[in-house]
Amino acid sequence: MKKVWITLLTAILFQFVSAGDYAVLSPDGNLKVNVSLQGGILHYNVYYKGKVILEDSPLGMVTNVSDFSRDLQFVEKTERAIRETYSLKTVKQSHVEYVANEVVGTYQTPKGEVMRVVFRVSDNDLAFKYSLEQNGETARCVIEKELTGFKFPTFTTTFLTPQATPMIGWMRTKPSYEEGYVPDEPVGTPSRYGIGYTFPGLFRVGDNGWALVSETGVGSLYCGSKLSEGTAEGLYTIAFPEEGENNGIGSAQPGISLPGETPWRTLTVGDNLKPIVETTVAFDVVEPLYEPSIDYRFGRSTWSWLLWQDGSINYEDQKTYIDLSAELGYELVLIDNWWISRIGREKVEELARYAASKNVGISLWYNSNGYWSDAPQHPKNRMNTSVARKKEMAWLKSIGAKGIKVDFFGGDKQETMKLYEDILADANDHGLAVIFHGCTLPRGWERMYPNFAGSEAVLASENLIFNQRANDTEAYNATLHPFIRNSVGSMDFGPVLLNKRHNRGNDGGTTRKTTEIFQLATVVLFQSPIQNFGITPNNLTDYPSFVIDFMKEIPTLWNETRYIDGYPGKYAVIARRSGERWYVAAINAEKEVKELSVTLPMFAGKEVALYSDRNDRSPQLNRVVVSGDGKVTLKIQPEGGTILTH
Repeated sequence: MKKVWITLLTAILFQFVSAGDYAVLSPDGNLKVNVSLQGGILHYNVYYKGKVILEDSPLGMVTNVSDFSRDLQFVEKTERAIRETYSLKTVKQSHVEYVANEVVGTYQTPKGEVMRVVFRVSDNDLAFKYSLEQNGETARCVIEKELTGFKFPTFTTTFLTPQATPMIGWMRTKPSYEEGYVPDEPVGTPSRYGIGYTFPGLFRVGDNGWALVSETGVGSLYCGSKLSEGTAEGLYTIAFPEEGENNGIGSAQPGISLPGETPWRTLTVGDNLKPIVETTVAFDVVEPLYEPSIDYRFGRSTWSWLLWQDGSINYEDQKTYIDLSAELGYELVLIDNWWISRIGREKVEELARYAASKNVGISLWYNSNGYWSDAPQHPKNRMNTSVARKKEMAWLKSIGAKGIKVDFFGGDKQETMKLYEDILADANDHGLAVIFHGCTLPRGWERMYPNFAGSEAVLASENLIFNQRANDTEAYNATLHPFIRNSVGSMDFGPVLLNKRHNRGNDGGTTRKTTEIFQLATVVLFQSPIQNFGITPNNLTDYPSFVIDFMKEIPTLWNETRYIDGYPGKYAVIARRSGERWYVAAINAEKEVKELSVTLPMFAGKEVALYSDRNDRSPQLNRVVVSGDGKVTLKIQPEGGTILTH
């Protein structure tokens, strides 16, 4: 009887059609991936609860020594069940149990060259990668083209952000990964720049469900990729960086040693947005590359540059912001660009000692640049070479600095990905946490590099200072990030701008359109283990004490994240737990008051603090008792917010 049961279980998990054609199901049986070899060409498709998510989509690659795109022969497959647990305090879920089924299919060319495709399928996630064997004496290759594709049904609509043409924009700093999104576009709609789309990409497959496409596990051994332009038939393929990235230096095609492998391509699916918001696949399939040199604490930070801009990079203003961090009970202060010329090393050392006396740590800004843009901000040429970097980091360690923020990267070429890894590894040797800005999407880096604290890779808060349109669309953009960009990696956005006018005096510049409670809600909606807040000293007296008290208490590390409700570009309701305390944040991007009925079991029968907007949009705090079934009706003002916490 036992043997029969095992046979039936195997048949359920790994269903075979013929030699070379197989399927693998998720542990719960809802997600199914079919792999087939059709005329020597490899394909796969994806179904969720019996509904198509991806139609037949291509697999394979072409290297400078082997062609794995055609004339393939099936050799064998191996299978195993995976059950792993890990803890990671810097992401949305501090303790993860990863359960998946894995199938490795082995294929060969007519010359006997071997390629393996590794598929891992968990309940809502698919991750897959290629593995290449050494071919005789040939122990290296260049990947000239990757055929990997995602062919969605033609009724699918997209939520995508375009990849920018290299060496354009301010001081030739693009791609800076700060382009906007267009919601619900038909598949095949041309991108703004005509060179494809930045990861991740969100797709609504009609009534069949949702899918989020991304990649993870990209370090120094491969380039970062993007999605190609889509076809009218719904096909998007993996595309390598543009030749002009990194000012034309370095190859746009990745090179690997043999045996070797590619990064993981990932697909998260569901019949609603819950799996998209809660996915941990970016971290599930990667491993730490080194041990942390210290117990990194991360935390909350003030940041003068956002509202006070370059003029604040002086000794006295930075001392003021150290005092602000101390008053708020924050762990950090960020000293931004130009400090080396406007403050100087000796005075920065004084600031570091002063901050330490207030139990505040300092972080310092650096320009990554050697030659890949014209961005003038200093310090320059301190992070782009090993000798200069290690010398600089030794000085940072000597003054007790807690971290660095490195800006203005040049693209996704393998050479640039190596620079990210080198900065992180050297920083870890000196006990420094790292934030990247003007940079690419993090790809599993929270787990791969334990001192990684976040990347911008989003149209972030500085744009609210630079132009009014960013303020006019702030609520719209904020309702996208939990479902797309922030779903796959920590996002250094720089939230909570409480000034009504975005300048130092709160009396000029661009105008904030969202409410104060909306701003507070973004602390919960936007996840990053270090949050550089846009709070200014005047905010301590501008608002009722409960507004500032909320900001004094808010954590940046979360144990659990739950999707409650939402639609990208319209509204979002997200819950996060820190220790025993839950926060539920909701924002409304639309122009009418939104009433939502939601179920919050974590608050059932409890009295909670309810932060909301009055009809005149001013902030208010009330205490309410949630019914025993956890049902709550939220009333959210246009471009406003609501927060519940217990």
